[in-house]
Amino acid sequence: MALENSLSNEGENKQNSEIYEFTTFEPKALDSYKSSSFRTFTKQSKDDDDIAEGHSSYQPPRNIFQRCIDSFKPPLDGSFHTHNLKRTLKARHLIMIAIGGSIGTGLFIGSGQALASGGPLALIIGWSIAGTQIVGTIHGLGEITVRFPVVGAFANYSTRFLDPSISFVISTIYVIQWFFVLPLEIIASAMTIQYWNQSIDPVVWVAIFYCVIVSINLFGARGFGEAEFLFSSIKVITIIGFIILCIVLICGGGPDHDFVGARYWHDPGCLSHGFPGVLSVLVVASYSLGGTEMVCLASGETNPRELPSAIKQTFWRILFFFLISLTLIGFLVPYTNPNLLGGSSVNNSPFVIAIKLHHIKALPSIVNAVILISIMSVGNSCIFASSRTLCSMAHQGLIPKFFGYIDRAGRPLTGILTNSLFGLLAFLVKSSSMGEVFDWLMAIAGLATCIVWLSINISHIRFRLAMKAQGKSLDELEFVSAVGMWGSAYSALINSLILIAQFYCALWPIGGWKDSSERAKTFFQSYLCALIMAFLFVCHKVFYRYKTGKWWAIMDLDKIDLETDRKNIDIDVLKQEIAERNRHLQASPWYVRWYHFWC
Repeated sequence: MALENSLSNEGENKQNSEIYEFTTFEPKALDSYKSSSFRTFTKQSKDDDDIAEGHSSYQPPRNIFQRCIDSFKPPLDGSFHTHNLKRTLKARHLIMIAIGGSIGTGLFIGSGQALASGGPLALIIGWSIAGTQIVGTIHGLGEITVRFPVVGAFANYSTRFLDPSISFVISTIYVIQWFFVLPLEIIASAMTIQYWNQSIDPVVWVAIFYCVIVSINLFGARGFGEAEFLFSSIKVITIIGFIILCIVLICGGGPDHDFVGARYWHDPGCLSHGFPGVLSVLVVASYSLGGTEMVCLASGETNPRELPSAIKQTFWRILFFFLISLTLIGFLVPYTNPNLLGGSSVNNSPFVIAIKLHHIKALPSIVNAVILISIMSVGNSCIFASSRTLCSMAHQGLIPKFFGYIDRAGRPLTGILTNSLFGLLAFLVKSSSMGEVFDWLMAIAGLATCIVWLSINISHIRFRLAMKAQGKSLDELEFVSAVGMWGSAYSALINSLILIAQFYCALWPIGGWKDSSERAKTFFQSYLCALIMAFLFVCHKVFYRYKTGKWWAIMDLDKIDLETDRKNIDIDVLKQEIAERNRHLQASPWYVRWYHFWC
């Protein structure tokens, strides 16, 4: 039956001659949105292989080793296109990918430094502001992504709605960030193990974690998605358990039966270092949420109809885990606790400190294990994010074509291997200058997160303005941002203020300066990224001028391409479905309407 379906599809459309194993997106202009926008093909048989390869004779079954080798080869039709990616990620994968990319050391360890710098009230203010800007950013990105479900998402949209040079700079900085985060996360994993055992050389653990992370990504998008689903599920369960434990401890239900209440909000107080403390917390909060955009970065490898619910739920879940857990931390750990400023190990995690302060002996090891899983999860996301962005850049012509190679298994293989090479820097774990080296390497992409978010905000604003200029209605969109264009404008303002706050904290840090050399070093480590971006922008502009004969490619609003790569659906059918859904919601209780609007 699979063979007959394959032959009939081949007769209808030449492009459908390649046989897929998974549900893939295939736009058909005259078919209805629900019934034919997505085609499901059955797994190919031995005879199907013969037809696809142009052979009429029977081929013996291949063993697992041969199939593994063949999976690294180019697609059977020899095409060079992002459609060769396999759309195997589900909504549950997308949500957990976003959670896995953002819930890591920023929450479990970095929040300790933030608590010491700003106090418990500053934690709430900083993460609330950073969280609200994520609403506009992710909803705006989601609106464009559902319309144009392409690999790389914002790396592609910056070229379309802004300028190729801007896209090149933003995408390059984003990729570099993940290049250097990967070895750092591997080193952090090895150091975390020393909480239990310091007798084993950390290089051994570096080798183990490096092999595990690279191997997961070589299993393709489905393997990555399942691993992230597992890792993130463990993190989510742990955070929920920690929230319950914190409430019990605050109410005096711990081993010491000590009622904590709001004690630490009065002594030593709710704010540390005043307004500068709040600014420093805002900077930490914004970067701790980095990775949330991955829910749309995976759009080239998922069914586009899975995206809207995943986008809306991602924000609420992340904000819930961050805000509630950090608010409770502020009740249990005073910002004057010396361990908060002792370094960047698990012993400096406010989660571990809170448990130790209340003399619960077994839980610190459990939390430490979850921190280890979180670190590995972020390292896993590094390869996924950088490889997809590199693939997108290559297919846009921003970097050499070989970076866009997608093998027969649907993996952006060159991108995966490139980031894996940078992961080898983790073997500097025993170098005496390791900390200094990585401080400067991370400085190269220190502003990447906010810059990427800012580009998303501006791209969404120009997308909306282009639709208006070209006479298109929002009824043509399957997913509309809950906060609209003004939500993106608000997010752009907040992201700009965060960049200014980082500039302020770099020049006038809390605690002052020891000497002028330290001041210069700290400032350049905070803002070296801006200089690198300016250099990359000028270089690409010169190259673009040489290739095209013009300096700028920013399109007028009425000339922006809103059709290429568009998810092709029947607009009349879509409008009818939206109208029916709205009529159904109008007849539903208010809380059902509220849930569907936000979730």
